[in-house]
Amino acid sequence: MLRLKGTTYPNTATFLQSAIRIAEYYGFTPLEEAPRRNAADARQMRKKSERNEVEISFARKEERALIIAAKRCASLLRGMNESFLLWRTASETKGSTPSISLELHIVGTQSAIAEALLIVVANSIAEEAKLGERILSINNIGSNESSGRFMRDVGGFLRKHMESISPSLRPRASIDPLGTLIQLIERGHPAIPRAPQAMEYLSEEERRKFWDLLEYLEVFGIAYELSPHVLGSRDCWGHSLFQISVIDPEGGSRVPFAFGGRYDPLASRFAASPTPAATISITCEIRGKTRPKREILGIPSIYFAHLGLEARRRSLRVLENLRAANIPVYHGLCHERIGDQMATARQHATPYILIMGHKEAIEGTILVREVATNSQDAIPLPELPNYLKRKRLSSIA
Repeated sequence: MLRLKGTTYPNTATFLQSAIRIAEYYGFTPLEEAPRRNAADARQMRKKSERNEVEISFARKEERALIIAAKRCASLLRGMNESFLLWRTASETKGSTPSISLELHIVGTQSAIAEALLIVVANSIAEEAKLGERILSINNIGSNESSGRFMRDVGGFLRKHMESISPSLRPRASIDPLGTLIQLIERGHPAIPRAPQAMEYLSEEERRKFWDLLEYLEVFGIAYELSPHVLGSRDCWGHSLFQISVIDPEGGSRVPFAFGGRYDPLASRFAASPTPAATISITCEIRGKTRPKREILGIPSIYFAHLGLEARRRSLRVLENLRAANIPVYHGLCHERIGDQMATARQHATPYILIMGHKEAIEGTILVREVATNSQDAIPLPELPNYLKRKRLSSIA
């Protein structure tokens, strides 16, 4: 949880205002404003949700808060080519310290760009808050099949060490092995270093997909550690899980700042069909005002399009540099095909399009195309913000 002491924010509202501004720059919109299904479809979704929620096994307290957003996000997709970037806030009044969370969701894309984008946005929010040293911990529990093998061995591990487990926790070991393992990790049980690790059970295809996410982070420049201790319920999560922690400068302990991952199993359960979805939740203490003011961002005059995997990997750094320069852009990172991106650019009617292909990504340049004349210039990436400012394409609030 983020403690506001030592940050630049006098109250919770100002932190949320800054965080939401960053998220909306990257294209996230309020979940409450997302298009709704018709009444008949909504009733059918509610019935499925009520039935399926009863069967869910929770391994972390954060997972219960995910239910509300998962239900709503799962109801949005009407076609395979749709994707949504959404945010919502949720308050938590239980416990000694009331808190509020900013949740970011990307629904509708199976690509690792979803998790990478969530991590990049959360990292930018942390940078804006001038938080100190941070650690990004990442794990991967794979598909239902590979995580099932992992769970089988976790059960054997717990039975082997049952005598050393707290009597109050033993009854849970047989019915919820993963939740028990998480409890042992949090308590620092001495046998944890010998516990099974989920990444060892991944298939070759799952390893390849996981490496895609890690490559996005390496190209952007975000350091990470592979941690077998970042875990969650198989009913909620599949594949990647991640946590951002802030290092306490006084004691050196890790203070959780954000937690997330890919929650395809939960979204698919409520949608009653395969539904890709990923999230990250940033938790902040409640201090003073909590209702942020929505800022009016400049209307982008630019659409950013990528062509090829290498260009997609480098797109996140380009977008972050443009955000720092206060130059708003639309983007199509969740689109796989250039044709879909160009169609979206036409819908937005932007006078300029930034195009990065494989050649440009390797050379460190980008094409700036003027739609009216179809003329284009190849601009070195370090010079791009100043080039766009000279064309008066910076933000106008």
